[in-house]
Amino acid sequence: MPDAPENEARRALNRLKRAVEKAEREMRSVEGTLRHAEGSDFPAADFDAAAARLDAVTRFVDEQAERLQQKILHAGGLEPGRVRRRP
Repeated sequence: MPDAPENEARRALNRLKRAVEKAEREMRSVEGTLRHAEGSDFPAADFDAAAARLDAVTRFVDEQAERLQQKILHAGGLEPGRVRRRP
């Protein structure tokens, strides 16, 4: 069973993932509003670059969560490949 530091790390990763998801929603909202307001002057490339950065943060968080899970399983004596995930 994970101890307090692993639990806190897992919770922190989940909070960060939710924050990035919220930032992605807000970016889409701002993008839509500005695209409508600015028309052809809208900086689409800048918004695409910002979205790519948020995607990179999401991938990073997912990788760290997977790494932490594997570490917890290993510490518990389980082989990571032997645990099946629910669909």
